[in-house]
Amino acid sequence: MIAHLRGTLLSKSPNAAVVECGGVGYDLAISVQCYTRLPQESHSVALHVNTQVREDAIALFGFLDRDEKRLFEKLITISGVGPKLAITLLSGVEAAALAHAIRSADHALLVRVPGIGKKTAERIVLELKDKLEGLAASPAAEAPETATGGAVDDVLSAMVNLGYTRVAAQKAIESAIHSSGSTDLTLRNDFESLFRLSMRLLR
Repeated sequence: MIAHLRGTLLSKSPNAAVVECGGVGYDLAISVQCYTRLPQESHSVALHVNTQVREDAIALFGFLDRDEKRLFEKLITISGVGPKLAITLLSGVEAAALAHAIRSADHALLVRVPGIGKKTAERIVLELKDKLEGLAASPAAEAPETATGGAVDDVLSAMVNLGYTRVAAQKAIESAIHSSGSTDLTLRNDFESLFRLSMRLLR
């Protein structure tokens, strides 16, 4: 069972990363949150890994920090929440904020994530509310604010129309704005520059 990988980051996208270790490239599914924190391609990287073995495949899920992996492993114990949906949850909400939402029974935050309906959100809270001791324990954690206004909405719409998920597109836009300064109003209102930089971050 693979539990950890350290090697060279060959490639990355909002939902996958390929890490070369000892001449072997490992393809790992990752969250968008993990993607935004990965180093540049060709740099060294270390990932915690959860290995899922099925009859027809072996799937690897990668995490930069142990808390995100532990929360993933808690989520997949719930009926109706498989590995892909767990990764979607961790893509939509940062681990600390997600743990806080579950502890505080914030169903509204959970159902904002694509694929999470009211019943699934209620089941997650019911089964995990008292099982997250010491995990991503930031009582003040909240869902990160999303960028809006100016050219942001148009760029988001354009990226979604190109086939990117809304969560991945939003994260790329926020990263683009943050990389040039969170108060950079010029970039927020420049469709062409914001679109080009956001697309570059998704490649």
